[in-house]
Amino acid sequence: MTPPVALTIAAHDPLGGAGIAADLTTFAALGVHGMVAVTAVTAQRFGSVDRVVATPADLLAAQLDGIIESSSIAAVKVGLLFDPAQVEVVAERVVDGRLPRPVVDPVMVDGRGQRFVAAEIEAVARKRLFPLAAALTPNRAEAALLGDDPAELAGLGADLVVVTGGGAAATDLLVTHGSVVELTGDWVETANVRGSGCTFAAAMAGYLALGADLTTAAQQAKGFVAERLRDSADWTLGPAGTVGPLSHRVLPA
Repeated sequence: MTPPVALTIAAHDPLGGAGIAADLTTFAALGVHGMVAVTAVTAQRFGSVDRVVATPADLLAAQLDGIIESSSIAAVKVGLLFDPAQVEVVAERVVDGRLPRPVVDPVMVDGRGQRFVAAEIEAVARKRLFPLAAALTPNRAEAALLGDDPAELAGLGADLVVVTGGGAAATDLLVTHGSVVELTGDWVETANVRGSGCTFAAAMAGYLALGADLTTAAQQAKGFVAERLRDSADWTLGPAGTVGPLSHRVLPA
């Protein structure tokens, strides 16, 4: 049987833990065929992002148009956008119906809690992309940047906002225009959380491609990430004291 197709629009992570590396392996684990449009090439090491070179907007547009013309896209995950023109390119293709409403992971804060993208990009994303999102999946630091009040987050326009990562009960918040629901799980004690936000958003897109509704996709994505965190809980891929990646290997059935 031909699998559904999910598209990731995100950046390259040379360490294999986040961005398109996390997204494609997540899609594959769920039995979804992954396609990718690269928004930036980066140079990184565990503990730092050393350089980011954004894909020119016209090249991103060409990537997307080639993908759109080649296959039917069931779901989209959007990660790092590093130029306001990139935001416009993605938004235009959602508005005109060439791409489905995406799961947007607003990559705006790095692992140290520092702003990672220019305020101009955030402003354009608020106006043009967030209102088009099926789901918006900020972590706690990104939610604080966007507007920590649940009603304010819902007001960004997405059908569902999922605030990930927090508390001893590993509690996420599912925020809609009418309610805030806590989604709890078992806390996994590990420093290897690099790429967990990317993986959550990609898993949501993957489950949507498989036919789940938004709330179910969020619940399933949370379980998927927890399983991967448990698998890599004691890994030591990077230098001592650095944040390593969660597992993206194929796990036994």
